[in-house]
Amino acid sequence: MFTQLKNIDRAFQHIKRFSMVFLLACVLVTSAVVYYCFSMMRESGSRVFILYNGKLLEAIASSRKQNLPVELRDHISTFHRLFFTLDPDEKAISTGIAKSLYLADGSAKKAYDNLKESGYYNNLISANISQHIEMDSIQLDLNHEPYVFRYYATQKLIRSSSTVLRKLVTQGQVRVLETQTDNNPHGFLIQKWETLINADVNLKTVQP
Repeated sequence: MFTQLKNIDRAFQHIKRFSMVFLLACVLVTSAVVYYCFSMMRESGSRVFILYNGKLLEAIASSRKQNLPVELRDHISTFHRLFFTLDPDEKAISTGIAKSLYLADGSAKKAYDNLKESGYYNNLISANISQHIEMDSIQLDLNHEPYVFRYYATQKLIRSSSTVLRKLVTQGQVRVLETQTDNNPHGFLIQKWETLINADVNLKTVQP
């Protein structure tokens, strides 16, 4: 009788261990399935489908932090292009400057007012000079906000007989805004902006 009881107790222990192993395996499998499902949901949520010219295109969404350097450089480049690209047309100059001032604070408006008061824009118009800008590089400090930058570019002042090249270096800070608008799609604002260097490099004579 004692032998039978020992056999029953041994069988019960085996069943108990088997049940615990089976339960643990179920928990592990269930956890893996749940994790996989949540991973798939996150991955599918980061995918965006865009209908373009009748074609369905897939785009992958990413956090703004990943694209921050690219967006900052584009914002800085766009501001300088709008501010310094000038044609001998008063309306074209006003339109470009107005767009650029949405991207910066009062320091840019002050620079514009100084140039306007000095007759810079009137001289461009009267002499039929076009001013274009080509960016060379942008130095950007991403360690803390507001983000300090230094912008390097070459200006071209194009006349009918010659082209004057100028070295342009500016610096400032970029602050992140809470909202993005049509006039400021990146949601950044350039502040404490100033021109460090704006000097002639050389003169290219254009053959008539």
